[in-house]
Amino acid sequence: MKLVVLSGSNVGTKTRTAMDYTLGIVREKYPDADVALLDLAEYEIVFSDGRDYREYEGDTKFVTETIMNADAVLIGTPTFQASIPATLKNMFDLLPVNAFRDKVVGMLVTAGTAKHYLMAEQQLKPILAYMKAHVVPAYVFVEEKDFNRKAIVNDDVLFRMERLVEDTFAYAEAFAAIRKAKDAAYDF
Repeated sequence: MKLVVLSGSNVGTKTRTAMDYTLGIVREKYPDADVALLDLAEYEIVFSDGRDYREYEGDTKFVTETIMNADAVLIGTPTFQASIPATLKNMFDLLPVNAFRDKVVGMLVTAGTAKHYLMAEQQLKPILAYMKAHVVPAYVFVEEKDFNRKAIVNDDVLFRMERLVEDTFAYAEAFAAIRKAKDAAYDF
């Protein structure tokens, strides 16, 4: 299975820290998985201008094609102004409307306070549903207080991250089996 771990901001460190932990869990539990970490802070992504994602060049082409070739995506995002950051929204705008069809998407959200815990429900899930993702229902929400010196210090958060990884892989395997059964029903 091809998995993309996406850190969806070009500023800050908490989301990347959380995604590094998540990546470690993936590599420990699923060593045979083909995993790519995409940190949007490390790429020069252009603004979407409506072109097909394959028409872009450089980092933009690499990042969009890597996402499109994945079976599953774990998206990490900070909460900015009670919403997703512009860099992540731009990434969605660069992709086609059916970009996540037949893909499982898990979410990890970081925020300064608990007041933003519904951002994933009200902002991120609707975008992913519109783009045809199979969204893992339970997401991980990590607050400022769960970090200390660029480390996650809340064991419950680490447990939830492990569960998110397991659920993402389980859902991806289940949906792959469903697709295979549906494809086998056709005579061509």
